[in-house]
Amino acid sequence: MTVSATHIDRDRMRARIAAVLERARLRTMALTDAVDEADLLAQHSPLMSPLVWDLAHIGNQEELWLVRDVGGREAVRADIDELYDAFKHARVNRPALPLLDPGQARGYVGTVREKALDVLGTSELSGSPLVDNGFAFGMIAQHEQQHDETMLATHQLRVGAPVLSAPPAPGTQAPVDGEVIVPAGEFLMGTSADPWALDNERPAHPVHVPAFAIDIAPVTNEQYLAFLTDGGYDRPELWSPRGWAHRQEAGLVAPQFWEREGDRWTRTAFGVRAPLRPRQPVVHVCWFEAEAYARWAGKRLPTEAEWEKAARFDPATGATRRYPWGADEPDQHTANLGQRHLEPAEVGAYPAGASATGVHQLIGDVWEWCSSGFEAYPGFRAFPYREYSEVFFGGDYRILRGGSFGTDEVACRGTFRNWDHPIRRQIFAGFRLARDLREDER
Repeated sequence: MTVSATHIDRDRMRARIAAVLERARLRTMALTDAVDEADLLAQHSPLMSPLVWDLAHIGNQEELWLVRDVGGREAVRADIDELYDAFKHARVNRPALPLLDPGQARGYVGTVREKALDVLGTSELSGSPLVDNGFAFGMIAQHEQQHDETMLATHQLRVGAPVLSAPPAPGTQAPVDGEVIVPAGEFLMGTSADPWALDNERPAHPVHVPAFAIDIAPVTNEQYLAFLTDGGYDRPELWSPRGWAHRQEAGLVAPQFWEREGDRWTRTAFGVRAPLRPRQPVVHVCWFEAEAYARWAGKRLPTEAEWEKAARFDPATGATRRYPWGADEPDQHTANLGQRHLEPAEVGAYPAGASATGVHQLIGDVWEWCSSGFEAYPGFRAFPYREYSEVFFGGDYRILRGGSFGTDEVACRGTFRNWDHPIRRQIFAGFRLARDLREDER
């Protein structure tokens, strides 16, 4: 490669990074500018931080990694590092901290961004694993977008007049009922090549998966309502012992934000109550609810390896794709991502986004619970810090895959792994079902 070509590639990479960082910041400011100062300071749920904490935390992580570490610059606000360390203060305790007020937080993140962009303009974007291919910048963009999705979940929990708006998600474009059989065999799980993949997605490694059947689409509101109507929440035999204990303790009777009005059910989304859209994937269900539904339906949740094989493996070529549809970045024709809509699209809305195995909407719409816990892949190496993944391995978590309508494309790909406690419902989570094959299907 010539020197001039190297400079061109570096300039292109800088332009891409700057655009990704700007997209995240525009979303952050939209989510925080949408409410007044009292709402920014309020804790809308003990499960969530005040929005103003998320805002300053975003800036603090950018300062730590891009300004101080990559750039070697002087600290902007070293005095607030401990305040915005997520491991030192549980969410429930954060409102009592001496946090930056909204004006200070906005000024702080603005100053940090100016310095981070200056670092970007001078970085060679090579020479160490932290900066090769812009990794640290990509990590920070993903971090900000992950907090943006968290702030979107806070907006969903907020009580008051609606402050967010978006066009309705698209309806069904293609029939997607039933299931497909994914043949037995080995596929390459995870990645060693994606430059911005995080440590828990690495390394790529062969996994043999027995043949299995998986639903073409996620479970819909209509399907879930049949479970509810059939007494699903009143039948302990459908629940695991721990799940039934949680259902009783938490008083679960329906997905979060569902309400019964006479003979119909409604759902409240971002302050707006509306009748259920039957063909939308069900959202705001915990892992225990998904497990109980699967038992009622005579199926089970897919393992993480099954989910990824259905999403990425091409049986015709043996190749493993980056996205279900191929290598192209997601767009409005393939997936419901990026808060383009404030709800899941109906099943069958994105036929162009189907996988090679014929499975739809594996990316976007709703995070999908898997049966697997959160564990390291063989050959895992913590990078660039243990607290992103390693400290969570083996804990009381279940894997979620595929992203939601609130996930940005920079933080969503066929290898991306999310995890949460099995009781969590405030996240934008749904599920699809799988099953073992009968003898006559093998």
